[in-house]
Amino acid sequence: MIVRNLQKAEATRRRVVTDNWESTRLLLKSDGMGFSFHITTIYAGTETKMWYQNHLESVYCISGHGQIESLEDGSVHPITPGTMYALDRHDRHVLRASSELKLACVFNPPLNGLEVHDETGAYPLEAQAVG
Repeated sequence: MIVRNLQKAEATRRRVVTDNWESTRLLLKSDGMGFSFHITTIYAGTETKMWYQNHLESVYCISGHGQIESLEDGSVHPITPGTMYALDRHDRHVLRASSELKLACVFNPPLNGLEVHDETGAYPLEAQAVG
């Protein structure tokens, strides 16, 4: 059984911080679950272009308001508490946060821990693991 506390994990290398977001990775590849699980905060007023070429992602909005725009077809969907979206086709997208968004995210295949977006908006398939 794996038991972790979010506040304790935030004080470790499991918390990754960038200009637009921070993510605390509660489950990683090294945990052997076949997926990773993160609590991610998207900072208010930011816009982040992403294209997870190597991963599938499912996201559940815990709090905050924003929108996701598909760069494939131009559709825009509001993100509010209780909304879930799944990037099941490696969808190119833009996530905009009108207020701070708190999100629960699942990645398959799992992340190693220290990934940040590359120039295309993707996470590398293999990256440095949290030690």
